[in-house]
Amino acid sequence: MPHEVEQMLYVGATPWHELGTKLDAPPTAAEAIVAAGLDWEVGLRDLRTSPDLENGYAGGEAVSHRATFRKSDGRILGVVGPGYHPIQNGTAFDWFNPFLETGMAAIETAGSLRHGQRVWILAKLNRAPSVIVPGDEVQKYVLLANSHDGTLASRVGFTPVRVVCANTLSMAVDDAASKLIRVRHTKNAKDVLEKVRDIMNLADASFEATADQYRALARAQVHPGDLEKYVRMVFTAPKTEQEKAKAALSPTASMLAEVLDDADKKNGRVFEKVSELFETGNGNQLPGVRGTYWAAYNAVTEYTTHFRGKDKESRLNALFADAAVINRKALRSALELVQA
Repeated sequence: MPHEVEQMLYVGATPWHELGTKLDAPPTAAEAIVAAGLDWEVGLRDLRTSPDLENGYAGGEAVSHRATFRKSDGRILGVVGPGYHPIQNGTAFDWFNPFLETGMAAIETAGSLRHGQRVWILAKLNRAPSVIVPGDEVQKYVLLANSHDGTLASRVGFTPVRVVCANTLSMAVDDAASKLIRVRHTKNAKDVLEKVRDIMNLADASFEATADQYRALARAQVHPGDLEKYVRMVFTAPKTEQEKAKAALSPTASMLAEVLDDADKKNGRVFEKVSELFETGNGNQLPGVRGTYWAAYNAVTEYTTHFRGKDKESRLNALFADAAVINRKALRSALELVQA
């Protein structure tokens, strides 16, 4: 299996996945794109059918889809539709420039996965962390994730990270300003990215709305038997028609069902690990956290971030896809149980 992580940078403490090149100070956008190995562009190549000599087919007919490739070495990254226009890595880094130059944010990590098929930039906002309980803080970040193989729409949005264990958490439920913003790969994608700056003005309000929900979880104790109920809510795919109809309201319903179908086969092992993390996970023994739904939610996010998947690199890649989907469901489910 090829390595998921091709190249990446990080600033400060070594990340939980222990991957990447350490920088001593936050880089500029120009420095970061080089240090992260992302100083290359994506091109498009027309595709044609291949010959089938056994059946007398000469091939060579043009097809509507095209291949994306890395101009620096010619590596094919994926096959995309006729309306696809790549968002270049330089454009992604340029989007961060106003925040970096004004001191509003600082890049902490950036890199590429799967030989350049997916790229990301994570910057820490210059805002005070949200305190959930004394000693347990959540820092405020902005994430840009993009794919060059057509499998992931560009996403820009707010991402909370729990300081004590570097868990990537979900934002406030049903808060439009807090959701990752999907940007289609079209000719106007750069203009859309520019408009995202306006939404950043809502960052503090959005993070505090989320922190209030986290605090509500910290005020609610998990009663005997409820932890297993919670884990099953999170990791079991919808089965009844009513559950499927409710799940279908989510734009990520199809991905979630596929992910959870696989998890459901291993539900016993999942519950065993989450139950262990509920008791002994990083930060879950702090006063005000132990035994609460905040501990239960963080047990799930620690599982998806640190333990789910075959290795550290595949878990890092999953943060942009199925792990993020599971974490959002975990937050919704915990709030439903607390508010019931």
